[in-house]
Amino acid sequence: MTTPVGTAELHELVLPVHANHRGTLFAGQALQLLAKAAFLAARSAAQSEVVMASVSGVDFLSPVPQGHQLCLRAWVSRIGRSSMTVCVSGQSDCPRVPAEEVLKGVFEMVAVDAKGLPIAIDRSYLDKETA
Repeated sequence: MTTPVGTAELHELVLPVHANHRGTLFAGQALQLLAKAAFLAARSAAQSEVVMASVSGVDFLSPVPQGHQLCLRAWVSRIGRSSMTVCVSGQSDCPRVPAEEVLKGVFEMVAVDAKGLPIAIDRSYLDKETA
């Protein structure tokens, strides 16, 4: 399965190892998953390695119980010379329970070379409507 350039989709089952003392997704695990989705979308858009420069905001909208599936969708919303803004939305899903948005975050990512220095993003391959 392929996803459009600059996007990523991850699915994760919330297991007891991911849960806090209340039986819901631990916030640290949620942040890790949000960051992973942002990384994958940014690397796809930049066609190079990327690093996280900042987190503009993260909202935990509802608890995610054990046994629920978490679907994270990430997309690049802005591309600069070497930086990108990546939005991530997370939905909780379980049989016989309506899906709902439970997480969202905005991340700033930077394309880097092998030495970790910022590099320009080659925008020539991007669809002109999204560049």
